[in-house]
Amino acid sequence: MKLSLLSLSTILSPPPQLHHNHRRSIFFQSFKVRASSSPANSFSNHRVVVTRERGKNDKLIAALAKHGINSLELPLIQHKQLPDLEKLVSLLSAATSFDWIIITSPEAALVFLQAWKAAGTPNVKVAAVGTGTSTIFHDASPSSKQFIEVAFTPSKATGKVLASELPKQGNERCNVLYPASAKASHDIEEGLSKRGFHITRLNTYTTEPVQHVDQTILQQALSASVVAVASPSAVGAWVDLLPEPHTWEGSVACIGETTASAARKLGLTNVYHPSTPGLHGWVDTIFDALRVHNRLSNV
Repeated sequence: MKLSLLSLSTILSPPPQLHHNHRRSIFFQSFKVRASSSPANSFSNHRVVVTRERGKNDKLIAALAKHGINSLELPLIQHKQLPDLEKLVSLLSAATSFDWIIITSPEAALVFLQAWKAAGTPNVKVAAVGTGTSTIFHDASPSSKQFIEVAFTPSKATGKVLASELPKQGNERCNVLYPASAKASHDIEEGLSKRGFHITRLNTYTTEPVQHVDQTILQQALSASVVAVASPSAVGAWVDLLPEPHTWEGSVACIGETTASAARKLGLTNVYHPSTPGLHGWVDTIFDALRVHNRLSNV
């Protein structure tokens, strides 16, 4: 079945846009999210680099601006649709029976929503990896909410925990559809297979580093206090831009634990992430990074 996916190209293939110091090693495995009561004036001389694709940083920029924090937009990655995206539309259009559809990132949720609309908005039951991902569905149009039931989120926002906790009715066969990035790990398939689930994975999109980096903006970014990243791919793209990653003095504020783990594996030390993923937790994590940066600057 061949359906037009022109409507998907805008979200998946934006035009390429922009896109390398260590005083004391600080590592916080996780931060408890708290209400933002930070003194805005203490952060007014700092700049936070936001790294999602252009047009997807607006909410974070606005949230930081409310606290007097300036942002520098430096998109690090771009998304590209893959042939499995057409398969996803076909499966949804054919009303193929799936007990669960698993969505493990905000970007995967956005891609799924576009394919779901192209398939005629069928009724589906979704398991979202965390609040940051489920918010994409909650913020969808009222008509979407009538047909998409976000019925499960795990106790911890990781693929391994989702795979271990996803509800299953007795010994009955349970069919799962998993549309994901081609770069996503195989934790979901491995964990669910061990529990007797039948999984269909579709690699609907992938991420690539941007092709062009504005050197003037990059130099400003290298001197910024904090870089905010929302995916392992963005972390990798940032490290590739650092002349000497092990001497960079800035901090990385990650949207969640998976991204933070990727940052640590790449040798970054000042890594922060919230205990509960989502915009508010991410903003509080940026505050934490800025507070530590201020203390180190005064040492």
